[in-house]
Order: sequence, then C-alpha cells, then structure tokens
Amino acid sequence: MQIHSLGYRTDLFFPRFEGIVLDRGEYTVILTPSNPDFYWGNYLLFSQPPAQGDLERWQALFEQEICSRQNAPHRVFGWDSSTGDKGAVEPFLAAGYNLSQGIVLTAREVTLPPKYNHAVVVRPLVEEWEWNQVLRNQVDCRPPQFTADEYRPFKTAKMARYREMQQAGLGAWFGAFLGDRLVADLGLFCIDGVARFQSVETVPEYRRQGICGTMVYQVANYGFEHLGAKKLVMIADEFYHAARIYESVGFRPEERQVGLEKGHV
Repeated sequence: MQIHSLGYRTDLFFPRFEGIVLDRGEYTVILTPSNPDFYWGNYLLFSQPPAQGDLERWQALFEQEICSRQNAPHRVFGWDSSTGDKGAVEPFLAAGYNLSQGIVLTAREVTLPPKYNHAVVVRPLVEEWEWNQVLRNQVDCRPPQFTADEYRPFKTAKMARYREMQQAGLGAWFGAFLGDRLVADLGLFCIDGVARFQSVETVPEYRRQGICGTMVYQVANYGFEHLGAKKLVMIADEFYHAARIYESVGFRPEERQVGLEKGHV
C-alpha cells in the first residue's frame, strides 16, 4: 500500500523505528509492542475512507491483526486521505467512536513570531533531570479523559522511544527553560529531509507568553541547520488554537488528516 498522506507518512517515522509496520495491500498494520496502550501506535491504516458495512469488517481486521498479537484496550482506524474525506463514519460514531480531525501544516522556512519571548532558553535535552521535567509536563498536559496514573505508563514508554531516536541521531527533544525550570517542550525528528514535530506542550501557567512560538521557531531553525531538514511537518487539532501559533511562525495548512478512535473497549 502506497501512502500518499503526508501526515500518515510522517507518523510512520516512529513505529518504523521501534515497532512493526505490515503492508497488507488494502491496509497497513501499525504495531508498537513496547507500548500497547498507545492508540496511534497500534492501529490500522486503510487506503480508502470507510464505506457502508465497514464497521464490522474493520473491527474484525483489528481483532485479527492487532488483538491476536497483543492486548489492545482500544480500536483505532485511519485512512489515506489528504483532503479530510470522512467517508461513511456515521456507523462508527453511533458505536461510540470519536472522529479525529487534524490539519497538516508545513514550512520550508520560518519567520520570527510576532510575540517572541527573549527570556526562555531553548535547547536539546541532555541531563536526566531535564527528561524528568519533560515527562512531568507531558503527563500534566494530558487529554482530560485520562488520569495521571492512566496516562503516565503510556507517556513514559513514548518518551523512552524518543530518547532512543535522539541517541540514534534522528532528531532531538527540546525544552524551553527559564533558569532550571522547564516551561515548554517538543520533539523534532528528521528522515530523508522531512522533519516531523511531536507533542508540543507548554506548562499551563506559562501559556500566552510567546513561549510556544519562540520554541517552534528556534527548533525549526535547528532542524534546517543540524538535521538536514528541507521540509517541516506539524499536525494540529483542527479545532485547537495551536494551529494559529504555528502559522505565526510561517507554517501553512497543506492537508487534512482524519481517523476514528475508541478507547476502553
């Protein structure tokens, strides 16, 4: 299966590093055995949007391809559409699935954001205490449907993968610091000249101070200068204000990305 969606192609940077990606022709199986609770690390990616009758068929394929190999308390499906075509999602929604809708933004150069924060220092993580602060921030910024205890094992495994990718020279995780206090963090990883941002989070009490835009701007330039990036890719929730921050740095919408997810099956 040839994947055309830039969002999904760059999503696969990460399971290709530590997981399993299986081409089945009509669909692709993505598995992350080290992190079975990771929704978008254990899912099926189809070549076409869902059609009538696909709810039962797709769920059966998920059981066959993923649940037969590992415990999976969720069901997640994506499809290779760059236009955001939803297909026949209504039966999935009626069955308790949530529709995930994202904007794929890209940039080949960046501009200084209008609200630039000169106080923060942005740098790749080196020390253990820096990684510990990042994990704490990522857990604190978790989606509201999860408790900290539910979310921490998933995020711990995910951060371990990013750390291994950094050690392999594929990119880095960055923190924005005020002294020794981490106030924001994100990752940037590059393969074949395409660099994908990951998990941009700002400590809640430091939001609306220009820190996020400043961090994205500095890390983008790091990607161009040190990672060989020619194109930057960022995915933002279609209904979240972060997309406007990225656009202030020079990112522009290029595609849409859609999928379906259901947790605690």
